[in-house]
Amino acid sequence: MVYRGRVENGVVVLKGRARPPDGTQVTVHPVRKAVRPSPKKKRPPTLYERLRPFVGAIKGLPPDLSINHDHYLCGTPKCK
Repeated sequence: MVYRGRVENGVVVLKGRARPPDGTQVTVHPVRKAVRPSPKKKRPPTLYERLRPFVGAIKGLPPDLSINHDHYLCGTPKCK
């Protein structure tokens, strides 16, 4: 037989008129609440998406900066 109820102040209170006889051994299995499917989580923005506002923000840079950035920063010989 299955009895249903809830815990109130640490005591199991059964629903309705269900009363098992005194001395009856029972096992309590908590009922899991129904899990609602969570809304699809948005993926975090990519590095490009985060840095996109800065693309082209600085004007007047050398056209070969991406290749020769060490030359412009540290003075090493140019690659090409």
